[in-house]
Amino acid sequence: MANVTFTVTDAKGAQAGSVEVPAELFGFSAEEVQAHVPLIHQVVVAQLAAARQGTHATKTRGMVSGGGKKPWKQKGTGRARQGSIRAPQWYHGGTVFGPQPRDYSQRTPKKMKAAALRYVLSDRANAGRVAVVDFGALEAPSTKAAVAALSPICGDKFATVVLTRDEVNEWLSVRNIPTVHVLFADQLNTYDVVTAQYVVFTKAALDEFVAAKTAKEA
Repeated sequence: MANVTFTVTDAKGAQAGSVEVPAELFGFSAEEVQAHVPLIHQVVVAQLAAARQGTHATKTRGMVSGGGKKPWKQKGTGRARQGSIRAPQWYHGGTVFGPQPRDYSQRTPKKMKAAALRYVLSDRANAGRVAVVDFGALEAPSTKAAVAALSPICGDKFATVVLTRDEVNEWLSVRNIPTVHVLFADQLNTYDVVTAQYVVFTKAALDEFVAAKTAKEA
């Protein structure tokens, strides 16, 4: 696989150079991505499952207050036998097989998560939906400047913007844009790429992301 080249745009949306990234991160073909859709799906499902609190709970008949006394004697009343007014068939009775607190997290090996991220990034790159933007030296946060830089790239489409942790003004500038989800390079994950129509890196964030991933693989 040949390395992939992305165009770098400046704060006004004009071309300001290019950057080359490793094919093992962004260069998988559409056929290879399609073949690994089940892997991507499994990783996304596991990520969503891990985000669930699992604190839902219902009371069984043994947890509902009251009901310790038998409502009426076993025989001779002509009515069906009953042992407790908190049995499930009674109003205000317990719940049968209701949800109980549980842990939804699934075990997902690191290599699976890393592979899924590579495939979804390649999918976005194949569609021309990975971009690199240079916001310039922002002396102060400016949402207006951020919109001007992002609009030529993704318009009003939903985008995941990836920054470094040092790019504070950039983060403050893009965080209030309704169509933008912002995160740091070390937080980039499969779900946030799958749900975004565009993935936009700053030059520094792309360098940091590539360096971290290639160092782990080496």
